[in-house]
Amino acid sequence: MKSFEYTKLYVFATLLLCFSLNIAQAQVITGAQQLNKYLPELKNKRVGLVVNQTSVINETHLVDTLKKLKVKIVMIFAPEHGFRGNHSAGAKVSSGIDAQTGIKVVSLYGKSYKPSKADMQQLDVVLYDIQDVGVRFYTYISTLHYVMEACAENKKPLIVLDRPNPNGYYVDGPVLDMKYKSFVGMHPVPVVHGLTIGEYARMINGEKWLSDSLTCKLTVVKLIGYDHSMKYELKIKPSPNLPTPESIILYSSLCFFEGTNYSLGRGTNKPFECVGKPGNLVGDYTFTPKSIKGVAENPPHLNKQCRGFLLTNFAKNIFPNNPGINLGWMIELYQKDTAKSTFFNSFFIKLAGTEKLQQQIEAGKTEDEIKAGWQTDLDNYFSMRRKYLLYTDFTRIRYKSK
Repeated sequence: MKSFEYTKLYVFATLLLCFSLNIAQAQVITGAQQLNKYLPELKNKRVGLVVNQTSVINETHLVDTLKKLKVKIVMIFAPEHGFRGNHSAGAKVSSGIDAQTGIKVVSLYGKSYKPSKADMQQLDVVLYDIQDVGVRFYTYISTLHYVMEACAENKKPLIVLDRPNPNGYYVDGPVLDMKYKSFVGMHPVPVVHGLTIGEYARMINGEKWLSDSLTCKLTVVKLIGYDHSMKYELKIKPSPNLPTPESIILYSSLCFFEGTNYSLGRGTNKPFECVGKPGNLVGDYTFTPKSIKGVAENPPHLNKQCRGFLLTNFAKNIFPNNPGINLGWMIELYQKDTAKSTFFNSFFIKLAGTEKLQQQIEAGKTEDEIKAGWQTDLDNYFSMRRKYLLYTDFTRIRYKSK
């Protein structure tokens, strides 16, 4: 009887996939949509999910879909910003019971970044389905690392449901110097790494970056209809302060300003689309950060008018034809700042993953001079990256500076 019921569910999953393929045609089909590829691996298993608000099949959350299919979900692991994506950047996420589903939620952005042995002993398999944005200091790949490590240590299989990388069509930035390893930079990769989350998981395993050179039993449910030339726009904001395609494009350039005394628009309707500070004399755009619950509760320069640049049009009109990290704004603002000694804070080196970038900006190096110094490391990274690609690659011609 149980076998008959499961067969019905499997047929339903297959029909759902076919329906998705028919209506999507040229659209990308995510790993989560391909239920027939991973539902058999969840049969009669105790399942842990690493998910957030982006973990959807069309417009239905993965948790709700799997519950309807009678999958036994034992616990949900929540990354930065929480299971529902309603915690501001850096805010600690609490463990507890999700009110809507009644499922236990274990925080991976609170007391610990890693699932405990006690948690893992309650599970037979872990499913990871979170939308990434392809930037080294975006912490979902750090959560992926620790989940893989817990799976490897406890001999539990991990299934990664792949999703497109909205910044997956170029590679740029300094490669992390491992002496500056932190939760915002765990691996020796450039700032923009050009991999999907599934490809990134393969690289973590293949390069033996887990503790004690462990590897976990990894399955990646590949995307259908995706390649690395695509400029894929997300339908759900991946975190509270990346609400638009423009903010996601600008994130790799503007997040460096988190390591300065400038605001990048947290607490406004243009987060990661503008940059400025009180008293700045450069630029003609003004904004005043306000406290927004669950988004930016205590943003830099709270309730103070900031002056600087609005960069939305750059993201829409200029960046698509010449993708890459823009250092020009930071170089100009530093050169014209009247208080250079307080321009950078200690977080900047963690974000850059190297002390050289700050030193080069302070020394007056041009953007081209700085980027020229990245090329050997990027060439070496490309050789490594190639081993883990699952999709046709078009990034080779895109990453080199002029």
